[in-house]
Amino acid sequence: MTRLDDIRANSRTRDLFEGQAQHLAMTLLMTLGAFSLFQDSNSRLLGLSTIGWATLSIWLAILHQFIVALVFRVQLHRNLMTRLFGAADMKIWAAIFMPLLIARPLTLIMTGWADDFPITSYRGIEIGIGLVLLGCAVWGMHSTLLHFTLPRALGGDHFRDEIAALPMVDKGIFKYTSNGMYGVVFFGLTGIALLFGSWNALILALFQHTYIWVHMYCTEAPDMRHIYG
Repeated sequence: MTRLDDIRANSRTRDLFEGQAQHLAMTLLMTLGAFSLFQDSNSRLLGLSTIGWATLSIWLAILHQFIVALVFRVQLHRNLMTRLFGAADMKIWAAIFMPLLIARPLTLIMTGWADDFPITSYRGIEIGIGLVLLGCAVWGMHSTLLHFTLPRALGGDHFRDEIAALPMVDKGIFKYTSNGMYGVVFFGLTGIALLFGSWNALILALFQHTYIWVHMYCTEAPDMRHIYG
C-alpha cells in the first residue's frame, strides 16, 4: 500500500474538516479588519472604485483559499480528483488554481492604480523599499519554479506518492527558508503597493500575505502531518 493509500485507508470524516473552523473564523476577523482600514477614494478604474477593486481582490482570495482547502482535503483523504479525472487530475487542478493565484497580484495592481490615497509623502523611500521587496519576490518565484517546481507548488504531494517522496529543496531561496513562496514571494504584493504609493493596496497586500499563512496553518500544516508524519 502506498503512503497516500495508507492515509486514505485510515482517514476519518473529521480529518476533512481539521482546522477549517479556525480558517473560517480568521477569514471573518481579517476581512472585517481590512475593510475597517480601507480609505475612500474618489478615483475609478474600468468602472470600479478603489474599494471596489480591493473588495473584489479579497473575495477572490477567500474563494481561492477555500477551494484549495476543499480540493486538498478531498484529494488527500478521498482521492476524489483522481477518481473523477484520472491522469488529468493535476492538469484540471492547475486550470482551477492558477487563474485564482494570478488574480491576487492583478487585482492588487488594479487597486493601487485606481487609488489616490497615499501611504506617506516619502515616495523615494516607498519606491526603494518596494523595489527591494519586488526583487526578492521575483527571486523567490524563480527559485520556486526552478527548484521546487510547479507540480509541488500546486500541492502535488496530495496527488502523487512520487512527489510526496521528493527530498527537501535547499537551493535558491530555499537555502535560506523552507517556505520561499509564503515567506518571500508574497512580499512582492507589499512591494507593488509601495511602488504605487497606495494605502488601500498596502492594506490589501498585508491582508493577502497574512491570509496565506492562515491557509498554511489551518489547511497545509495538518495535511503535512498526515503526509510526512
